[in-house]
Amino acid sequence: MIRLDNITKQNGQQILFIEASAALQKGEKVGLVGPNGAGKTTLFRMITGQEQPDEGLVLVDRGVSIGFFSQDVGEMSGRSAVSEVMDGAGDVSVVAAELQELEAALADPDRAGEMEQILERFGEVQGRFEELGGYALESRAREVLAGLGFSQEMMEGDVGALSGGWKMRVALARILLMRPDVMLLDEPSNHLDLESLIWLEQFLAGYEGALLMTSHDREFMNRIIGKVIEIDGGTLTAYSGNYEFYEQQRALNEQQQQAQFERQQAMLAKEIRFIERFKARASHAAQVQSRVKKLEKIDRVEPPKRRQTVTFDFPPAPRSGDDVANLRNVHKRYGSRVIYEGLDFLIRRKERCCVLGTNGAGKSTLLKLVAGATEPDEGSVSLGGSVKMGYFAQHAMELLDGERTVFETLEDAFPRAGQGSLRALAGCFGFSGDDVEKRCRVLSGGEKARLVMAMMLYDPPNFLVLDEPTNHLDMATKEMLITALSQYEGTMLFVSHDRHFLAALSNRVLELTPEGIHQYGGGYTEYVARTGQEAPGLHG
Repeated sequence: MIRLDNITKQNGQQILFIEASAALQKGEKVGLVGPNGAGKTTLFRMITGQEQPDEGLVLVDRGVSIGFFSQDVGEMSGRSAVSEVMDGAGDVSVVAAELQELEAALADPDRAGEMEQILERFGEVQGRFEELGGYALESRAREVLAGLGFSQEMMEGDVGALSGGWKMRVALARILLMRPDVMLLDEPSNHLDLESLIWLEQFLAGYEGALLMTSHDREFMNRIIGKVIEIDGGTLTAYSGNYEFYEQQRALNEQQQQAQFERQQAMLAKEIRFIERFKARASHAAQVQSRVKKLEKIDRVEPPKRRQTVTFDFPPAPRSGDDVANLRNVHKRYGSRVIYEGLDFLIRRKERCCVLGTNGAGKSTLLKLVAGATEPDEGSVSLGGSVKMGYFAQHAMELLDGERTVFETLEDAFPRAGQGSLRALAGCFGFSGDDVEKRCRVLSGGEKARLVMAMMLYDPPNFLVLDEPTNHLDMATKEMLITALSQYEGTMLFVSHDRHFLAALSNRVLELTPEGIHQYGGGYTEYVARTGQEAPGLHG
């Protein structure tokens, strides 16, 4: 359906693709992977025609419809979320608009003379609307929005009043409702909570078109894709299988290439020793000459490109008292919405408690109460002795001073730390080389999240309260964070939609439900095994 034929593409000084080729066949579900900045988004933009390759061809079969979801959603306002989503449904929305005009014309006394033509056209358009499933469209739009976590009020309300993350969901819903022949999804899992993510997973698993997507969520990728296309060093390589299979295959290929490289190096060294030893002897001149020629003709095996994986050893956190946070008889409401009525909850030292709950159950509110970012209406929230808390929430990124560079921000936070130590810290969180000189105002969401996280963990608190810490992190940074936090000696309370993160780090589950609070000993993996559901109310 879509073919990339020997494409070459350069962005400024950076060469993204060199004579690269790949194809997307009908019904294939493909994950696009590669390091940050390798050209994944550029590849999407070339398929949609927003950018052209410098050389080579991008071939899309005639009549193939493409839906492209990217992080850049543009302006939205003045319409309800439902209308915005239906507007993306292609032909049917055009037909719906004409149907509305014809209904108005039928009721217009000034056009009584044209009634026959209007009625005839109305019949045709209505038939076409039915054929396209127009009457079912609104209920399908609502179904998709509900799956992505929208309440009825949010569906009806002006889309302009929504936050950036919810606008992303509206943009995603448009593509899902459209059901094009090919979906291109650039990080669709970023702004979703666990329930919406699992709903999307099931939706995409049942989608019959072709899919090409990027995602930093390995569980999500594993369950949907059957093929991986990797961008690395300007080439595109296809692997059949899911993400896990790709990782194993890639490691195996690297080992084989390393072994081949070492064998060839040993052979070359042997030949060079022979040449050096006998080049001065006339009796061996012919042999030396033939070996020199042989060496010139050999195709050199390159050593495998090592992906740099950074690790950071966090200094140990000071010990806290045994009771870390205690909530007693906490009541909290927003307007007429009651979030908690008489909540009692104690977090003890070394517990790593993940909070699960359906949309609006009060996950973030619980974290805010514990962190002191909001007050209870009644009841008390108290922290134990010697507790030093670090709180990560999305709003922390807005508090960065836009005029300071990454390095200056770290220096301001840790004036007594050495330059080398701060550079190592910046490198672990993905700021290498000149990146540390970027001003905070030009950083992407992911870069801001990494910088805030680096500042929080350098001088580690003994109680971490984390609200969706992995939202903008790529797989490598996420792995580094999981490795670091699994060695962390302190206490954690966190919300995350990343199942790999939940399973790796939790040892207690707090589930917020309309009936009250359920607590489970053991981590997320045990919770799934015991309840048979991956998120409250959702069976895996």
